[in-house]
Amino acid sequence: MSDPIVTAEQLDWAKGEGLLPAIVQHWQSGEVLMLGYMNAEALATTQASGRVTFYSRSKQRLWTKGESSGHVLVLKSIRVDCDADTLLVQAEPHGPTCHTGTSSCFGDTVRPPLGFLAELDTLVERRHAERPAGSYTTKLFDGGIRRIAQKVGEEGVETALAAVAQGDGELLGEAADLIFHLTVALRARGLSLADVAALLAERHAVRAHGGIGAAKP
Repeated sequence: MSDPIVTAEQLDWAKGEGLLPAIVQHWQSGEVLMLGYMNAEALATTQASGRVTFYSRSKQRLWTKGESSGHVLVLKSIRVDCDADTLLVQAEPHGPTCHTGTSSCFGDTVRPPLGFLAELDTLVERRHAERPAGSYTTKLFDGGIRRIAQKVGEEGVETALAAVAQGDGELLGEAADLIFHLTVALRARGLSLADVAALLAERHAVRAHGGIGAAKP
């Protein structure tokens, strides 16, 4: 189900004298990227163009993120809080969001602990589509699903062996290799880590409500 369209009429513009704070969040990793302000025109422009646009209080005009740097924020969805006076904008960043070069205006340490997995998922998807020369991921995709599956099997065995016979560092290294190759295998089949996470969440919900056939954790 797609998100409902946010209209100016459903928002409480009076509290902020025509401006509402807009929190921008990475649509996959959940990382908070920046805070800006929108008026009704900025909201409409964002929805019409698909590029996140704010009202600049210093410039006194509309300002599309990335209009100078090219580091635009591609709109994915907009949600409204319970008081209808704050917007949550989910977007896909093209390049660093902050002018200092960091992914977030709040620094590089605000990414959720598992947020990089979403970035990995996106990177593998991009490699699958673009096939850049010299990329190891490209080589895997070009080798076909059987070769990729073989690598997943090898890394699975190595991870299991590390779990019982090696130190934490070795186990983490092998686990990282396994997750990477599994991500490639999923993408080769038109699937993603996001699909796996969705299934785990579905199973958890069933188990939480006493269902049958749910995940064991």
